[in-house]
Amino acid sequence: MRVVQTPCIGICSTTSLGDMVCRGCKRYSFEVINWNSYDDVAKSAVLNRVEKLICQILENRFRIFSVPNLKSGLEKAQVPYDPSLSPYCWLHNLLKKYHQSIDDLREYGAYVLPEFSDLSMEALCEAVEEELLVLCEAHLDRYFELPREKSRA
Repeated sequence: MRVVQTPCIGICSTTSLGDMVCRGCKRYSFEVINWNSYDDVAKSAVLNRVEKLICQILENRFRIFSVPNLKSGLEKAQVPYDPSLSPYCWLHNLLKKYHQSIDDLREYGAYVLPEFSDLSMEALCEAVEEELLVLCEAHLDRYFELPREKSRA
């Protein structure tokens, strides 16, 4: 089994802003905090969940037609990616870190599907992030019991 690396892309909002779901890598705050204590099986489980959620959303809005171009673009832009994950996770990292600098997504081996082509890259990325956050929070609510704030009477 390979050593699982952190999925951090340098946009951590769990430690800096106290978010329950990281705006960068989409891990939960307790996963970010405890990452180094997880074994590779636990780390892989976290990455598999995040990968499924990202792919579910990005595959409905984008197409990757050249994985080598995407990989090259990521390396040129110095955007971290995990080669063991879906290229749609790589694309997500690119969009999170670099979307404001992308003039033509085709240079990175991808394009926006026609039904979303009327949106600006910024609006499209914002919609992706909003939907990812909703899915991540729904998964958290469904599968994890976390302490809730007591309602004030």
